[in-house]
Amino acid sequence: MIPDRSTAPTAADGTAVPLAEVRAAFGVAAAYALLAPSVFNTQPWRWQIGRDAVLTLRADRSRQVHSVDATRRLLLVSCGAALHHARLALAVAGYRTEVVRFPRGGDPDVLARITVTGRQDPDPEQSRQHAAGRRRRTDRRAFGDRTVPESTLRRLRAVVEAEGAYLHLVRDDQMPMLAVATANAASVELDDPGYRAELRRWTNRPPESRDGVPAASAVRQGLRRVPIREHALDGTPGLEVGDGTDRGAAYAILFGIGDAPADLLAGGEALSALLLTAVAEGLATAPLSDPIELDWPRWLMRNLLADIGEPYVVVRLGFVDDPSPLPPVLRREPADVIEYAD
Repeated sequence: MIPDRSTAPTAADGTAVPLAEVRAAFGVAAAYALLAPSVFNTQPWRWQIGRDAVLTLRADRSRQVHSVDATRRLLLVSCGAALHHARLALAVAGYRTEVVRFPRGGDPDVLARITVTGRQDPDPEQSRQHAAGRRRRTDRRAFGDRTVPESTLRRLRAVVEAEGAYLHLVRDDQMPMLAVATANAASVELDDPGYRAELRRWTNRPPESRDGVPAASAVRQGLRRVPIREHALDGTPGLEVGDGTDRGAAYAILFGIGDAPADLLAGGEALSALLLTAVAEGLATAPLSDPIELDWPRWLMRNLLADIGEPYVVVRLGFVDDPSPLPPVLRREPADVIEYAD
């Protein structure tokens, strides 16, 4: 419950936004951020709503997947996606905000602080993205032969660059290297007992946890241009691969100029903008982190970028021939991730 306080922050435009209103908006934004994508659907973040009308994003190291993410690259990308979701929710609600990423203070788990600086009219494009957030699912089924329009790909590149990252569309002549890198990563990881243990942890979650990737969301293996991760080691996948072979799919490498924590957080914000815009444009989406998780496959991804940047994640984009709905998305309860500081 949000306590009633009479003081109010002074906005940059001179208006006063009541503190209780700001804190309520922060709660809604942090809850919406639970829809953000994350590696193995770990949702590795926490939010704190301070008495001083500041929303703080923290990394949750207890949800780090150490076998594939020893340096927290994917954790930071996941948290960046949650940050963009929260920013988007506040913008659509009519608030202008200021975000300080990695504020000084010595705590490496504090990733960002958000304050409300005034009011604004919601932007129609942000409203489209926000609405898409509740429809977005990671679709692991094979995509069909219909290709992604060039105009849509240009739009996706623009929204990624607006968030400070870049998008490389994998060319046909580069597809064999992407397929080899992904298959190699899968083979090496499955030979690692630590990886198999963590995979089982996040694919066999108790129902009350509302996280992870259950067998109902896993897809049977089939002929694909690029293989996908096996999520059902000890069970039966709940989804058929479908008749497609990803022939019309576009594969995009999301990348940045470096891999410092600030770069990776920005990469996650760009990933969120990419996925939400793609869904708003009618595309199915599926992030692929496999070729980024290990050193050698990631080196091959750098080669695809001509060594001009650091790859953060690969995204498969396309159209599915099967109109049947995907299983409901699993997300934790807001009370599990949001703390109110009184």
